[in-house]
Amino acid sequence: MLWDLAFAARALRRSPVFTLTAALTIGLGIGASTAIFSVANAVLLRPLPYKDPQQLVVLYADLRARNNLGMPISAENYADLRNGTKDAFEDMAAVNTGRQIVPGADGTPEQVRVGRVTTNFFRVMGATILLGRDFDDADGIAPPPVPQVTGAPAQAPQLPAIAILSYEYWHRRFGSDPGIVGHDLPGGGPRLQRVVGVLAPGFQLLFPPVDNMETTPDVWNAQRLTYDNANRNAYFLRPIGRLRAGITLTRAQQEVESAAAQIRKNFSLYATARFYERVEPMQKALVQDVRPAILALMGAVIFLLLIACANVANLLLVRASLRRPELAVRSALGAGRWRIMQQMLAEAVLLTAIGAAIGVALAWAGVRELLALAPANLPRLSTITLDSTVLAFTVAISLAAAAFFGLTPAWSAFALDVMSALRGSSRTAGLSRGGALRNIVVVAEVALCFVLLIGSGLMFRSFLELQRINPGYDPAHLLTFQMLGGRQGPPAQRAANTREIQERLHAIPGVQSVTASFPFPLAGDFSTIRWGTEDALADNSKYQAVDWQLVRPGYFETLRTPILEGRTFSDADNDPSRNVVVIDQFLAEKAFPHQSAVGKRILIRVRTPEPEFVEIIGVVAHQRLTSLAEPGREQVFFTDGFLGFGAPKWALRTSGDPAPYAALVRAQMAKTDPTLLVTDVAPMETLVSRAQAHTRFTLLLIGVFAVIAALLVAVGLYGVLSTVVRQRTAEIGVRMALGAAPGRILGLVVGHGLRLSAAGIGVGLVAALALTRLMTTMLVGVKPTDPLTFGTMAIVFFVLAAISSWLPARRAAALDPTVALRE
Repeated sequence: MLWDLAFAARALRRSPVFTLTAALTIGLGIGASTAIFSVANAVLLRPLPYKDPQQLVVLYADLRARNNLGMPISAENYADLRNGTKDAFEDMAAVNTGRQIVPGADGTPEQVRVGRVTTNFFRVMGATILLGRDFDDADGIAPPPVPQVTGAPAQAPQLPAIAILSYEYWHRRFGSDPGIVGHDLPGGGPRLQRVVGVLAPGFQLLFPPVDNMETTPDVWNAQRLTYDNANRNAYFLRPIGRLRAGITLTRAQQEVESAAAQIRKNFSLYATARFYERVEPMQKALVQDVRPAILALMGAVIFLLLIACANVANLLLVRASLRRPELAVRSALGAGRWRIMQQMLAEAVLLTAIGAAIGVALAWAGVRELLALAPANLPRLSTITLDSTVLAFTVAISLAAAAFFGLTPAWSAFALDVMSALRGSSRTAGLSRGGALRNIVVVAEVALCFVLLIGSGLMFRSFLELQRINPGYDPAHLLTFQMLGGRQGPPAQRAANTREIQERLHAIPGVQSVTASFPFPLAGDFSTIRWGTEDALADNSKYQAVDWQLVRPGYFETLRTPILEGRTFSDADNDPSRNVVVIDQFLAEKAFPHQSAVGKRILIRVRTPEPEFVEIIGVVAHQRLTSLAEPGREQVFFTDGFLGFGAPKWALRTSGDPAPYAALVRAQMAKTDPTLLVTDVAPMETLVSRAQAHTRFTLLLIGVFAVIAALLVAVGLYGVLSTVVRQRTAEIGVRMALGAAPGRILGLVVGHGLRLSAAGIGVGLVAALALTRLMTTMLVGVKPTDPLTFGTMAIVFFVLAAISSWLPARRAAALDPTVALRE
């Protein structure tokens, strides 16, 4: 074998153009496959960084009657589920996250990410405490109430929250000082936190982006949960369970459903809402939204690799046809067919090794570009790298590639007619077994490329549809940001503070209008409540879910959301005593079909234990709140005064580019209230761009792969027809001598190329009709069998095939018959 490799190296060195072309071609396929596999490996395949991660599951609440799916649960439901499923789970923890403002090292406000967990959380996750101790059960017990003065109501004493720091925050904020353990975090006040431990480096909380959880909390607090049925409808906890050894997911689901059924039995509201709990493996839940896109990209690069292999196989077939006399001599001198095949396979292996080296280099550079282009919320983005698993994959596909394109010419050599080759009759090779093999390879290339072109065309159409969507607001000249901290107090004081902030912002030159809301469109937040018409008073099953927002007066005008009926909020409406709402067109159509909604009342539950009536004063166009691709749920809008003035997401409409206003906003707020922290500053167009990021990322990559594939196929088709022209030169000379016009010869060669393309497109069409259905969840506003895309791509490919065929055809038509007959 070493002798064969040495011989192959000498043979390849004598043909540098062929060697470089083949190695670069296969290198492109291997490099693209390696780069995309590195993403799939990090996001889909690599186990989660927890102890026995396959045993971890997450629980999601579904209120099916209201179509409210994937919800967190209340502390009371968590306690009932945990106690009712001990046969299936070793233990069950729960977590929620948020942000808070604390004094930074220099005394200025600093935002920290906070994880609030049950005391067993780190034991369930298998996390390591580097310094100090873990939470114990006593840390999660609320202190008993004690009377403050004689005759006064009992109140819970102020005790510090028990905290564990992340290693990264401990290192960044406290310089890895072990003395912080046992002491309170700076700041004091109502958010006093006593540090008892520090986590080991690298701990992350991995939930899917749609769950809106912080991935890397800085501070972890022990939750002090109470069991009070009055709070059973306060949904804020995300449960995580660790399965007992030998317990299947099906068994766990049965246990959880049994506990959920008991909750439905005990509480009629949950029965009418059709409350169910769903158990999902933690890793599956994390990646389920991005899995289709990553698998589509893997499919695209495998197709590209196959096209590259087919191209190299065709190059080797041409090379084998040119070496027929040499191979015939070797055979005549006693070299067996298997021996000849072994030598040709050695060339393929050597070419693949060179191509793999090129591919790894391309993948290394490509991964860096992927990280720059990938959506920021792609799970585990920071772990994408060319590790040993990825390199093992590269070796595997390289060996497969070598076998794929090496065996084809080797088999052609196996069928070599020695006597014919020794007589020099290579002129008919275009019609021989080798020619048929080349044609089959070209048809396969065309079919694979056509499927890729269809995929990229569908993604392009989808991206165009995404661009055309009217989100219900105008993102141009809009600056968005969040304000946290600041002066607190009773509602009247908060209202005065908010008015002052709004006035100061409006005073910035170039600011046309100012508003605030929570949640804010495309900022990653959403919240749902239940609503109903008066019929729901007698029948709880008629309550449904609706998205809701707190907004300042002027919100719709600042965002330029069309007002369809009635009016929007005035300053007089911005008061807790004013039970008025604005609803969107979807809710108006659902609640009061074929009639005006203005002046009518609906029931909502947002600030009271039981639903209360609110009056509708206006109807506005629907806003896409959480996604551009999906319309989302119906919406109801309250004034921020309705819930005591707490809308932290702000927006300015400016007269020009909003980006330069960021510094002006920070400066103005520093003068207004030094304890305010301005964060998450971004033009609204940036939020829109982020919402398009997944589609844009997939389109870009599939589009690049499709273009590369099309070029490879064009080159392959050109190469095959050039070989046919060269090997049929004498035949062409005879035809021309017998009176065939150059146009006839041109049509003969172009027709051959178009027939091969038509056969490939036919095969590709069938494959694309089957495979594009897997892209359904990735598409927006276009069907996976869109006839416009299929027809357009077929025309594009025929034009490309005609150009590739015309070049060798022109050379054939320009032949001198007398010269051709002597070939």
